[in-house]
Amino acid sequence: MPARPARKTQPRWQVDRDNPVPLHVQLKQALSDSIQRGVWKPGQQLPGEPELCRAFGVSRTTVRQALNELARQGVVVREQGRGTYVAQPKLVGSVAQRLSGFHEDMTALGRPLVSQVLRQQVIPADEQVAERLDLKPGDPVVEIERLRLVEGQPVVLTTTYLPQALCPGLATADLRRRSLYEYLYTECRRSLARGWRTIEAVAADSRQARLLATRKGAPLILLHSVSCLSNGRPIEYYFAYHRGDRSRFEVELVRGQPTGSRRRRGGRLPSASGQLIGIG
Repeated sequence: MPARPARKTQPRWQVDRDNPVPLHVQLKQALSDSIQRGVWKPGQQLPGEPELCRAFGVSRTTVRQALNELARQGVVVREQGRGTYVAQPKLVGSVAQRLSGFHEDMTALGRPLVSQVLRQQVIPADEQVAERLDLKPGDPVVEIERLRLVEGQPVVLTTTYLPQALCPGLATADLRRRSLYEYLYTECRRSLARGWRTIEAVAADSRQARLLATRKGAPLILLHSVSCLSNGRPIEYYFAYHRGDRSRFEVELVRGQPTGSRRRRGGRLPSASGQLIGIG
């Protein structure tokens, strides 16, 4: 972590004791405003509690309340025994109206994306992959494991499976800077039409922590996904581990008619109206 900023970078804004707004709320807003103005950059350490007490003329309890609220909002990260740091901006994915890929989402945000391809090979489908892709166990599938880096920082570890019969050249394609979905569309004439997603929170194991540059046990967001062609044939199954401190998913909910409790093969529910974020 960078060294603590010099005292000259401390905010000049002071709390107003005649204001009915609680002091910790005023302090929280002052610190948040200073972060937005760039007084402290992402990853930079804020002044310590004693320094903030002196700068704003408030108690340590007030400072702690303000910092804890900023931490709950994801504006800062508090590390035991180390201090408080400005949080890295989170990469936002939405779950509404369209099926898009991670490469497309980051490109739209103007965030450079590079993939480190860890595995790219043809293997026989195991029972789980075969069931998700409506294949027989042993059928050939292309397995691709990629570490996705945004602005040089690892944020997603994903493993994708596709039927080799639907994309025969994929096993040798260069996907380091290319969207998988764009490759499927231009080279294989395959266009994804719909899909299903599940999202859950998990803890990073040793390998995931090492690859994603985080600690073992750190929170990850796990996505399981199956995407289909317009004729309903599954073409892609993946699971992806997103760093919890760098990812946020926004969901748009649309109320419709009840669909009943019928489940599709593999336990997948009929898709609701919503965007489906992919990893291509």
